[in-house]
Amino acid sequence: MSTFASLGVAPWLVSTLTTLGIKTPTEIQVESIPRILQGRDIIGKAKTGSGKTAAFALPILQTLARDPFGIYAIVLTPTRELAFQLAEQFRALGQGISLRDVVVVGGLDMLPQASALSKRPHVVIATPGRLADHLRSGTSMALSHTKFLVLDEVDRLMEHKFKKDLKTIADALPPPEKRQTLLFSATMTKDEVLSGSNQFDLSADRTDFVQVFADDDALVEQLDQRYLFMPQNIKEVYLAYLLSKSRFVNQSAIVFVSTCRGCEVVTQLLVELGLAVESLHSRKNQARRLAALGKFRSGTVKILVATDVASRGLDIPTVQLVLNYDLPRVSADYIHRVGRTARAGRGGCAISFVSQYDIEMFKSIEESIGTGKQMEAYELEESDVLTLLKTVAAAKRMAKIRLEDFELTSRVVKRKRKSADDDDDDDDGEQGDGGNEDVGGNHSSSIPAAAAATSSSSSSLSSSAASKPATKKQKHGKDSLQQRKQPAHTSPGSANGNTKKKKKKTSTTTAGV
Repeated sequence: MSTFASLGVAPWLVSTLTTLGIKTPTEIQVESIPRILQGRDIIGKAKTGSGKTAAFALPILQTLARDPFGIYAIVLTPTRELAFQLAEQFRALGQGISLRDVVVVGGLDMLPQASALSKRPHVVIATPGRLADHLRSGTSMALSHTKFLVLDEVDRLMEHKFKKDLKTIADALPPPEKRQTLLFSATMTKDEVLSGSNQFDLSADRTDFVQVFADDDALVEQLDQRYLFMPQNIKEVYLAYLLSKSRFVNQSAIVFVSTCRGCEVVTQLLVELGLAVESLHSRKNQARRLAALGKFRSGTVKILVATDVASRGLDIPTVQLVLNYDLPRVSADYIHRVGRTARAGRGGCAISFVSQYDIEMFKSIEESIGTGKQMEAYELEESDVLTLLKTVAAAKRMAKIRLEDFELTSRVVKRKRKSADDDDDDDDGEQGDGGNEDVGGNHSSSIPAAAAATSSSSSSLSSSAASKPATKKQKHGKDSLQQRKQPAHTSPGSANGNTKKKKKKTSTTTAGV
């Protein structure tokens, strides 16, 4: 069995690792650390939660200790939250050399960042958009002798929207032969990275591709993956039941949705049901994003509703459940989402909500993750779930009212001030939804449950959902999953059943003067 000492890690770093409770290197660390210490460029591919950060942080810190100067390393990441997390890990590992680091991300004032960069920190952890903005604006920073460039979650950073910023950064760095380039992710191939990273002049003759698992085995064995089939228009009822009535009550859970506004709607709904919950998405300002993440990390709140801004790299080992309330459109995003649980050798569960409209997308995900078998259904008694129908209908109505009132206020405030992060990257790959820059506030405070609200409209919803037959699309969805055990939907209704009534236009005339 390999040890950190046998990999060439310095004694002072081994001592630091022991203090942190890290005694045995993971596969990606065994394969990467010696190569990086030998001066090789690395493309590292490893499972989520397998210790990729330490695989590049340890060699950087060890070589920095021999000749400390700044700026020694640039670490780029697609999301702000991941940047702050990486900084925390660098500080913990680098405590023995009094490491100086700075985080440079959007949503925060550029002046303090510029001041910190001018003081030549050892390590800069940044999102591409904000660091490129500093370079374009003439911020003083010493990059001419930088020894390391790290791209964490490189498959996301190679997307077209980052191309211009990455080129700006690459042009300011020393030539590739005078620095090391380290690329890491859980979902990529060597050819994909090499073809999309011409601006870094990576070439096969000086780059090692380190892959410690098969392409079709990107998820850990301890992860229990399930699906839950239901009609589209009662997804909220199933969500409420799972989080308030099932075995997952009081467990740490992340609920993934596709849009910023959808994230706030689901959050407000759960708050109306009396659950302590926080939201995380790109339309919240940075202070609130960090506050929400801090409450979830500390266990102050057990539920985090998030867009894909939370799917990349966040290391919160206590997460026990991941719910894909909205299925991701790309299978790689699914891998990163469910990788937020079952980390560091722990177990975890991931449940994907599948409606009659999601069948093909779900099959595509199932095939691409290469489990070798179909996912199993998560069993729930539908009659038990539907007992919450009236309560959830009333809560959803109140949640939408609260959100509309808040959005109106936010638009007025936004007109009076310029957004602080217009210059930064759109860092979570969310679908556009016309949301505001600062949507949502503190959701963790207890709000009376909506069961006390007027229930006349919820009663009509319940009766209509109990009387309308399943639509053709729902029947087709069941047929396409006939090899699996399906919940019997006697009459929960379909999304097509909720037809919108056309409002009659009325006109008024006034006598002209």
